[in-house]
Amino acid sequence: MKLSNVTIGLIAAGVFTGMLGLAFMAEPLYKSFCQVTGFGGTTRIATRAPKEILDQEITVRFDANVADTPLTFRPLQRDQVVKIGQHGLAFFEVENPTDRPIRVIASYNVTPHFAGPYFYKLECFCFEERVIAPHESKKLPVVYFISPDIIDDHVANQLETITLSYTFFDSTEYKGPLKQQAQGAANSATPG
Repeated sequence: MKLSNVTIGLIAAGVFTGMLGLAFMAEPLYKSFCQVTGFGGTTRIATRAPKEILDQEITVRFDANVADTPLTFRPLQRDQVVKIGQHGLAFFEVENPTDRPIRVIASYNVTPHFAGPYFYKLECFCFEERVIAPHESKKLPVVYFISPDIIDDHVANQLETITLSYTFFDSTEYKGPLKQQAQGAANSATPG
């Protein structure tokens, strides 16, 4: 079967357009994949806690970092011991020691990475741009739980400790929506 030059040209244009579309969709698709599967230590987001709380306990450690920003950022507790399925509430504190506002976004992960599919957050301050005013200090809550499904994983069910780590990045070049005010538990709460 012999194809005409027009047909070959249309096929090539279709392949090019498809590959270009995949290139633009690669980052959002990868992010969605990680959030759904917990791949690479990405935690999951839940709308409600599990109904079952097990007697088995896990220690959750908290880690805070900054990259390319002069903020001071720290967890207000080093670790917490929670039962599997039980809510945990942890607080982080971010402070701007400078005389200028600083725009930042927080990202997170858990280690070991294979714990990611079982670590769920009900409330979080991540992936929303914030402006921290000069000399301002904010307390940032995280509500989380470890899914009882971890018991069915022959590797993850041996875990005694999981580390939840956040990093604030400078977001000066960020083009998305801006969050400045505290709105509910999922966002920052300025201490009185």
